[in-house]
Amino acid sequence: MTVVVPDAGSFRDPAGYLYELEGRIFRTVTARAAADYEFVRESGFLSRITDDGWFIGARQVELDALGPPAPDVCYVVEHPRVPFVSYPYEWPFSALKSAALLHLDLHIEALQQNLTLSDATAYNVQFIGTRPVFIDLLSLRRYRDGEFWLGHRQFCEQFLNPLLLCALFGIPHNAWYRGSLDGIPTGELSAMLPLRHKLSWKILSHVVLPARLQRTSVSKGGNNKNLEKTTKRKLPLGAYRGMLKQLRNWIAQLDPKDTGKTVWSDYAETHTYESDEDAKKRRFVAEFVDRVKPKTLWDLGCNTGEYAEVALDAGVKYVVGFDSDQGVLGAAFARARAKSLNFLPLYMDAANPSPDQGWGLEERKGVEARVNADAILALAFEHHLAIARNVPLHRLVEWLTKLAPVGVLEFVEKGDPTVQKMLALREDIFDDYGPEQFVSALTSRARILKSEVVSASGRRLFWYERNN
Repeated sequence: MTVVVPDAGSFRDPAGYLYELEGRIFRTVTARAAADYEFVRESGFLSRITDDGWFIGARQVELDALGPPAPDVCYVVEHPRVPFVSYPYEWPFSALKSAALLHLDLHIEALQQNLTLSDATAYNVQFIGTRPVFIDLLSLRRYRDGEFWLGHRQFCEQFLNPLLLCALFGIPHNAWYRGSLDGIPTGELSAMLPLRHKLSWKILSHVVLPARLQRTSVSKGGNNKNLEKTTKRKLPLGAYRGMLKQLRNWIAQLDPKDTGKTVWSDYAETHTYESDEDAKKRRFVAEFVDRVKPKTLWDLGCNTGEYAEVALDAGVKYVVGFDSDQGVLGAAFARARAKSLNFLPLYMDAANPSPDQGWGLEERKGVEARVNADAILALAFEHHLAIARNVPLHRLVEWLTKLAPVGVLEFVEKGDPTVQKMLALREDIFDDYGPEQFVSALTSRARILKSEVVSASGRRLFWYERNN
């Protein structure tokens, strides 16, 4: 029996909802959105932005594709499935910036076709590798002459403010954004800004003045006459497009504030492997991929993406990488983009991964609820949790082997220079940390198909296959 599963994150828009059926993704279009959908469809705009790679794509299907339709459903469309669903609080700076530019480019082009976007949420963007794609068909609607950009506040809080947090202060947006799913409130960012920033015309117009209007509206119980007059004024189309273009040019120039090297940002140049040892590691990974032939691989502690690239060259179709260091994530994103790799690097603190959250704890799925890996790599990874974060070794191995049925794990001895640095300023309380304990924990859950020492300090790779 086939089961139609509603997407728990699509309930907010009565224009239509997302559903999954046998791995396929469908969207309904209700009566309230039917006229706009027809206008957008007939304009040819959807076909153009799909061909350009800006839009995920949509194919109209039979009305009963999901079973007997509800009375208010006028159309059903099918979307291609993205390889992995990610959220803005998991994106590195480069990805969030790329998504913001796509949103603005799409809006600017839409206005040329007498169309506009009804909202500006970052959750309407997903990634295929490092390429952002717009996924919300029903955000596109007919443009109304003289209308203002009603999504301006949402765009600022979900795109601009998080980017400014890093560009002005060197503070990554991820933790704040995850704790406030609608983004970084304009009033809170404005309160952080020193006077020299507030005097900037761009920040004044997109952060300081909107924050002041919001405060005034709240203090007057939502009866701010100035705000009401502003939204009722006519905005010429040329001015509308000009505002979007100016904002786009500004965001295109933003970069993270230089706060010096991060913990692992220079790892590729300074890691403890000699060239022949690195070659052993690469050969091991390539052999694993060639034999297992996974379609989707998760690279935990992906660093700059060098082993993700090895896996892709060996035949993996798609790699999702995770790391908690912003410096290496920026380098990984740049590598993937420059080489057009099917590799998406994301931010994750493995000791505190993204949880289920939002309405009903279902709106945004946690990392484990989105696991789709056929295989994992966890190279130079376990000691950062077992030693640096006090995660018991057996629990760490249990978690890793839950993520995928097969994988390659690396164990790092206490005598390794990296571990010694970790222990230099703290007491060694890790009596149960050692190769015997690691092997015991792994063999209680999986078969070890191959192992190999790859460094002079005794680093060892383990190719496992999880027990049924």
